[in-house]
Amino acid sequence: MRPLIGMTCSTHAGTRVLGYRLNQSYARAIAAAGGTPVLLPTLQDREVLRALFDSLDGLLLPGGTDIQPSIFGSEPHPSLDEVDPPLDEAELLLARWALSEEKPVLGICRGHQVLNVAAGGTLYQDIDSEIPGALVHRVEQRSAMAHPIRVEADSRTADVFGATELSVNSMHHQALREVAPGFLVSARAPDTVIEAIERPDHPFALSVQFHPEELVPGHEASERLLLAFVGEAASRSARGATAPSRA
Repeated sequence: MRPLIGMTCSTHAGTRVLGYRLNQSYARAIAAAGGTPVLLPTLQDREVLRALFDSLDGLLLPGGTDIQPSIFGSEPHPSLDEVDPPLDEAELLLARWALSEEKPVLGICRGHQVLNVAAGGTLYQDIDSEIPGALVHRVEQRSAMAHPIRVEADSRTADVFGATELSVNSMHHQALREVAPGFLVSARAPDTVIEAIERPDHPFALSVQFHPEELVPGHEASERLLLAFVGEAASRSARGATAPSRA
């Protein structure tokens, strides 16, 4: 059976009603990797959110808006973009549950940052003004190769990618600053921006700053990453792994 992969939706203020939004590329990429994508509304009802989480075999934290800086103990930077408080609240809960209960979790772009903040890390709020000599990390063309990254050879990330050097796309202006306890930096861009982290004591807790969902098919490292994540979720499902409800 295909594992159920939950993906959070951001809050979307339409012209008449509030809605939820998620780029279709995430669902397509997870389906292509063998998973069943499940779109998660960012409800502030903890009991309902918990029930949704318990039904999942894996959690994908996607890209999106900036994270409220107060969450990681900072004042807003002048270049802070739009924030989404309901999304922050829901994703931080989901990420912490996934980490504490060993449910496979993959963070992408904003999700990379959420996973780090959820575990106690911090962020640069604006790369251009806070990291001297930084590369251009905000490239509008979603499938364009923006820069190379170097992957730690002895990391799980390298095993997953099947490579220690690769080119990636890039669509962000924030980045990891202090890495959360328990996580290791497993990839960096040439300007030292952290491009991947992993938690060695977890079955699958890994995040990347680039967008693999926009590069498949055809980008081997992205394909391998999504297959590894969905595969771990499938293994968990086959084992019948469950966790006690903490609603």
